[in-house]
Amino acid sequence: MTQESVVLQDLREGVLTLTMNRPDKLNAANDALLLGLLDALKKAERDDAVRVIVLTGAGRGFCAGQDLGDVSARDMGFAEHLKHTYNPLVSKMRSIEKPIVTAVNGVAAGAGASLALAGDIRLWSESAVFIEVFSNIALVPDSGSTWTLPRLVGFNKAFELMAFADRVDAAEGLRLGLCERVFPAASFMEDVRAYAEKLAARPVKALGLTKRALTKAMSSTLDEALEYEAHVQEIVGSGAEHAEGLAAFKERRPANFKGVNVTKG
Repeated sequence: MTQESVVLQDLREGVLTLTMNRPDKLNAANDALLLGLLDALKKAERDDAVRVIVLTGAGRGFCAGQDLGDVSARDMGFAEHLKHTYNPLVSKMRSIEKPIVTAVNGVAAGAGASLALAGDIRLWSESAVFIEVFSNIALVPDSGSTWTLPRLVGFNKAFELMAFADRVDAAEGLRLGLCERVFPAASFMEDVRAYAEKLAARPVKALGLTKRALTKAMSSTLDEALEYEAHVQEIVGSGAEHAEGLAAFKERRPANFKGVNVTKG
């Protein structure tokens, strides 16, 4: 299958929905899917029409992890495979200065769990299941899970989830902080779209720099974070989005951030 057929794209109202499309395999990832996602993100990064990106899966699953048959068919070691596929994809998800919503509609296991965690906002269906399944086949969690999961649930809980490959349902995921919202399965994608469109109406440049500042602050001292906040505040403070926000405040009207040309300020 081609990258275009395993990664479906739909752009409406500023929201680009990327759908992993291997439903017969619960969207288990092969090279075409992973490289297709990376290519789509690179194009979305440059496209001013894209304000928010939603990543979800077709059918009953979000992503069941790596398609092990696809790996065994190639003469490539684990490290080389990760550096070729998952690592650049997760790195792009975390560095792109547009909000990424991971819409977990079903099982997210192994590397699929890592992709689910890599979003800026994680929305889960009531039917979502999260499993750090790596230890079941005597592997170490990869694709960013060792970085994201302990930051969400702490070292000890992350280790327990990884050691036992425990299944986490939506209610427990919400309690642990693995997702921000849980929506009914029957209306899941409608609820995700409404949420994403609301997010797309927010100031995209300011949110992009907020994402950059938060990511940088996770490995900074307080003084370094304060300095960087001042730096990015200077950038957005002289921009068109801030001007629109101030004008709307003074005129007592809703701000129209989607009408702002951020490439000009």
